[in-house]
Amino acid sequence: MAEDNSKENGGPRYDSDDINVLKGLDPVRKRPAMYIGSTDIKGLHHLIFETVDNAIDEAMMGHCDEITVTLLDDNKVSVTDNGRGIPIDKHSQTGKSGLETVMTTLHAGAKFENKAYQVSGGLHGVGVSVVCALSEWAKAEVCRDGTLYVQEYAQGDPQTDLQEEGSCGSDGTTISFKPDADIFQVTEFKFSRLIEHLRQQAFLTKGVKINIFDKREDKDKEYHFYFEGGLRSYIEHMVKGSYHDNTFYFSDEADDIIVEAGLRGAEDHEDEFESFANNIHTQGGGTHLSGFKSALTRTLNKHARKIDMLKEDDDNLKGRDIRENMAGAISVKVPEPQFEGQTKTKLGNRPVKSKVQKLVSKHLEDYFEQNPSDAKAIINKALVSRKARKAAKATRKKVLRKDAMSGLSLPGKLADCSSRTPEESELYIVEGDSAGGSAKQARDQRFQAILPIKGKVLNVERASLERMLNNKEIKSLIVAMGTAIGEDFDLEEARYHRIILMADADSDGHHIVTLLLTLFYRYFKPIIEAGYLYIAQPPLYKIKKGGKEEYAYTQEDKAEIIEAMGGNPSVQRYKGLGEMNPDQLWETTMNPENRVLMRVTIEDAQQATETFDDLMGKKVAPRKQFIKTHAQDVTELDV
Repeated sequence: MAEDNSKENGGPRYDSDDINVLKGLDPVRKRPAMYIGSTDIKGLHHLIFETVDNAIDEAMMGHCDEITVTLLDDNKVSVTDNGRGIPIDKHSQTGKSGLETVMTTLHAGAKFENKAYQVSGGLHGVGVSVVCALSEWAKAEVCRDGTLYVQEYAQGDPQTDLQEEGSCGSDGTTISFKPDADIFQVTEFKFSRLIEHLRQQAFLTKGVKINIFDKREDKDKEYHFYFEGGLRSYIEHMVKGSYHDNTFYFSDEADDIIVEAGLRGAEDHEDEFESFANNIHTQGGGTHLSGFKSALTRTLNKHARKIDMLKEDDDNLKGRDIRENMAGAISVKVPEPQFEGQTKTKLGNRPVKSKVQKLVSKHLEDYFEQNPSDAKAIINKALVSRKARKAAKATRKKVLRKDAMSGLSLPGKLADCSSRTPEESELYIVEGDSAGGSAKQARDQRFQAILPIKGKVLNVERASLERMLNNKEIKSLIVAMGTAIGEDFDLEEARYHRIILMADADSDGHHIVTLLLTLFYRYFKPIIEAGYLYIAQPPLYKIKKGGKEEYAYTQEDKAEIIEAMGGNPSVQRYKGLGEMNPDQLWETTMNPENRVLMRVTIEDAQQATETFDDLMGKKVAPRKQFIKTHAQDVTELDV
């Protein structure tokens, strides 16, 4: 017999009418950060970069040699290339022109098959359509075969038919748009933010001229980038002074993958290795960067032993010893790259690693043989780095010798969970003893542990490692997590696979979360990369009328609930987690069936760290804007 879900049986009826279907570009406007990373200034500029990526793809295929970005008044921008021009003939599946299909349809593009684009950065087919969806006005101008075609859009919807507007010169495409102020926190583009990205693209695309103009009122700036040296020029641009003579650089192919890589010793750099896949800056690295680093470590150790700079009984040099005081970059061109997420921060193609390793090893061996003085200088520098690392490790052990981290008991204020399975265990880091007391009573003791922290955590940006390790709150956190820190860090020793930051929804709470994110970003990055770090979102209000109660997590939620309830419901403002009784805290913030958590990414933590650093010393809530920015990304997670 089917279960009766009627209201008479205690619950609202659930049927097909309750299922929402988002059409066209609605998903982009509903959850913009899923497509461009955020809706702050970083996401704003991502619109330009997505548009430029299409032009770069044309350049990589040899159909474009000039790209121009122009900032205009009224927060408008245009991107022009002299490529083939987006097709304007009717598309067989959509019945619309190719231009309208590309501009208004998600996952529509010529890059899913290897016919028009053998190598491309924009493989998801969402780039220019996302730009169109998130713009209050957009215009596409295409020159093909001497005819100019134009179409305008608003929030992703065509406002005109595709129109012919006379004749034109060489083929190409111009995309102009104005970001939607209802989506973005700021809509004014920063000229300085564009310069570095476009210079980088010019380095990565040999023989392509990239222009940038600022034509806004009272501004008249322009830059022109053109580099024949490719990645070699980029590495030499990164390094201002080196301790050896010649830059290591090569460009080669392995099967269907093109690899361009290089490195150079630099006194003022510390393990600065950049990576690119199809001209996309893969800030999270990936298989190409892993292959580069492992080949460097293996080949340098092999050569050091060959020339007797490492003796038979010497340990191998570690990768971090070799890469310290070194800058490097790798760029791969892959026919079908697998990126992690639309923002493309990490390359995942497994075969790329072995192919990169093979090519890097081959060319690096040749470089060492042909440049023996350079090889000796790099090995000597690595030996000095190893010596310094071992000395620092000895000092650190001395500092920690009598600490709890030497293997003594867990911190006394940690209320641990009964489970010893990290995959199902979670640690709530809670602001203050009062909130900690409520959380301890509210939790499910089987898998939820509670660690209260007192006051604002030490700002690790401005503290030595020794001072940090002497801080009681940080020391307790390190011991509770079980991973150790620094050179001794071991992710496999993590006692919890969900570490949840739970602070008051006020300025002090935002400040504490920022300090904790800075700590994790600087010293526990693998925890973030593994997806173990989260931020809880406690409610701001409890709204009650008669026997009905609802919780509001934002001001907007509050207004909607009050309007739905009608009349004058009572509104309770939660000034802190400690004001919530254990039942309320469980129901709203800790119950896996009801809670909302935000998984923290490397980009999130870096942004919070940079924001905090910029605002240091000012009486503001730097974390508040970050939480506000990502509130729309908060999703319910299952245990």
